Amino acid sequence: MSSKSRGRSHYVAKYFGADHPNARLKFALGDVATTMIKTEDGVTIVLSHDTSLPRPYSDSGDTKIPLMVLRLQGTEGIFSGSLDRIYIEGRNGPDPKLHHWQDIRPYYERFAHPLWKAMAGSASGYNHGGEDIVCPQQFIAAVRNRTQTPIDVYDAAWSAISPLSEQSVAARSAPVDFPDFTRGKWRTARPIQFAL
Repeated sequence: MSSKSRGRSHYVAKYFGADHPNARLKFALGDVATTMIKTEDGVTIVLSHDTSLPRPYSDSGDTKIPLMVLRLQGTEGIFSGSLDRIYIEGRNGPDPKLHHWQDIRPYYERFAHPLWKAMAGSASGYNHGGEDIVCPQQFIAAVRNRTQTPIDVYDAAWSAISPLSEQSVAARSAPVDFPDFTRGKWRTARPIQFAL
């Protein structure tokens, strides 16, 4: 689904004047696009994409990052990246029946991926929690070492979400099938080597 498109025209008119040619453009992209995905295994994913409207930055230590609402819900727990909190059934102190958020830091320390443990210091200060430096470094290392890149052409096919969402919006938010670019090979996870 896509909301009405007002943000871009409003921004141009506010900062460049109502007579600016771009203030009168009819932008096709809605301000907020919400895409709901149901995977083959019955997992649901909700993506909200907004690049038009004001969004304050959140302070995270010495870095300022755009507020991203992240949530992962499972059968026995929930993780909120926005709150940096977690809840797992049975791991909630003296009364496991109570639903209270827990600090995520002990979980980061215990379960962080070795790649992140190795690169967290050098990645701090980069956008998207350090991803903007870790991903290119891993790609370059794989090319130099002639190993499989962490993201392959099938991973990149996720960008098909954009035209598929556009197709759905044009059809009044009708469901659209996501093509299986792998011809079923996605069922077998490929090994990924990270450069530490």
